[in-house]
Amino acid sequence: MDFVALPLEDGEIGIARDHSPLIGRLGFGEMRLRVGGDVQRFYVDGGFAQVVENRVTVLTNRAVPADEIDDAAIAEQLQAALQQPANTPQLLAVRDRLLSQARGQLLVARRSSR
Repeated sequence: MDFVALPLEDGEIGIARDHSPLIGRLGFGEMRLRVGGDVQRFYVDGGFAQVVENRVTVLTNRAVPADEIDDAAIAEQLQAALQQPANTPQLLAVRDRLLSQARGQLLVARRSSR
């Protein structure tokens, strides 16, 4: 693997050979893996990443190849999330998570279709 880009909670990070060790919390978004001229794209649904001695370990509940994301279904999920009630802190947190997940998936799907 030549390069890995990960969606951390506070922004994207790029990792190349001999990157310093780190542990980071993943957000919802695109993970890109580059080997030579080939780039693979995945949607990751949060989790953690660790970099140690030129090895990147990703722990996530869900990683979906970009070409398996259904734009129309995700757009419907986004609309449904926008309709969710958010009149308590707990409901607001649930709605915000659903919105972040749907937006992350749409971003990955749209970038991969270019």
